[in-house]
Amino acid sequence: MTFTNILAQVADGAAPTTSPNGGMNMMLIFGLFMLAMWFLMIAPQNKRRKEHQKMLSELKPGDQVMTSGGIFGTVQQVREDRLVLKISDSTRIEVSKAYVGAKLSVSEDTEKK
Repeated sequence: MTFTNILAQVADGAAPTTSPNGGMNMMLIFGLFMLAMWFLMIAPQNKRRKEHQKMLSELKPGDQVMTSGGIFGTVQQVREDRLVLKISDSTRIEVSKAYVGAKLSVSEDTEKK
């Protein structure tokens, strides 16, 4: 029995009848749904997480970063679980590596100044 037949019976008020392969069809539909969820949600999230971990492992002093809180700074020191960021001439802060949102690329105009 197809899905459209079931919907037609429900709309008419009749109880849907079951077919011998109804359970297998539902399992197939459920499996396809789970597969689609994997490719649309879970796989891209895992890819972003791996890219973020790679970016964190490659940080070195002198790199400019932005934290997830919106603080811009230059990496002064890299420790096992945190970074020391220089955010102004006389201000340095320690932040957890987990809160570094992005490594910023330095444009040529900024390097000349």
